[in-house]
Amino acid sequence: MSDTTLRVGLVGYGTAGAAFHAPLISTTPGLALSAIVTANPERRRAAAEAYPGATLLAAAEELWAAAGELDVVVVASPNRTHAPLARAALEAGLPVVVDKPLTATAAEGEALVRLAAERGLLLSVYQNRRWDGDFLTARRLVESGALGRVLRFESRFERWRPVPKGGWRESADPAEAGGLLYDLGSHLVDQALQLLGPATEVYAEVHTRRAGIEVDDDVFVALRHEGDARSHLWMSALAASPGPRLRVLGDRAAYTKHGMDVQEDALRAGRLPTEPGWGEDDPARHGVLTVDGQDQPVATEAGAYQRFYEGLVLALRDGAPPPVDPAGSIATLAVLEAARRSADDRQVVKLA
Repeated sequence: MSDTTLRVGLVGYGTAGAAFHAPLISTTPGLALSAIVTANPERRRAAAEAYPGATLLAAAEELWAAAGELDVVVVASPNRTHAPLARAALEAGLPVVVDKPLTATAAEGEALVRLAAERGLLLSVYQNRRWDGDFLTARRLVESGALGRVLRFESRFERWRPVPKGGWRESADPAEAGGLLYDLGSHLVDQALQLLGPATEVYAEVHTRRAGIEVDDDVFVALRHEGDARSHLWMSALAASPGPRLRVLGDRAAYTKHGMDVQEDALRAGRLPTEPGWGEDDPARHGVLTVDGQDQPVATEAGAYQRFYEGLVLALRDGAPPPVDPAGSIATLAVLEAARRSADDRQVVKLA
């Protein structure tokens, strides 16, 4: 492997850019955060203070003009901008990472994949929840056969936010791709497809419960997978008492886990993945494996969002596969679109 450091341009310095991307880029060996694009004065000041070695730019067009000074671009801007910014990066000759959801529609995502292939450039999607500690643990148990044949995967991202926060995520404009179905569903559906394979049928209930917003904030999605396993997925902003984060039921045993992965809170608090104990769960919140009615504690694997960017270095330097194949994210988008149709028509939608 070459020792050359890969120069990264980051578009967007809101929550996604500041908490989920910049800290990981800046601490991954082989990567350097070279440029940050944000027009917001307050965010520019915060970015300059946190990353004094990065050039601060007001518009993405300034990145394309200096494409020869970068090796990869990360798009962490609002969802509606993902497709046009990723397309512009590829047309400028730059590999690109796009935060989830890749695009607002599967068709847009497929167009980006075709463009990346035509240009011979990497395109990947930041599906960081594949490296949540609870999901890593569930996946290990499933792949080891500890649960037997998996019958049902239950997964929840439930929060208590009775007062809307505002912003584009609560806009009803379809172009914004806001609401919980696209926001949290991009993670939950991706995990379900990763764990149990392609979906053949989708059923969904999509509701707007809180006053003052126009998008979905209470969602249930049920998937039937090839082989007949089922996934039941919940997303809510009005869960005063959240259910288990994960429950995986097999014909031999079950795995149940409460509590969210610790990495999001750690990143928001300014912690870095280079710190000792990164991603480690509180032993009091470890899950349990239930066999014949007897519960056995199961230590949660350490969460590891940094693996995405480590994989990016390998892909760009050594030609390894991208850390997330965009085809998986397009499959997730197809399920989300089917879920919307299912809720609108109140019927099960079959996928080809």
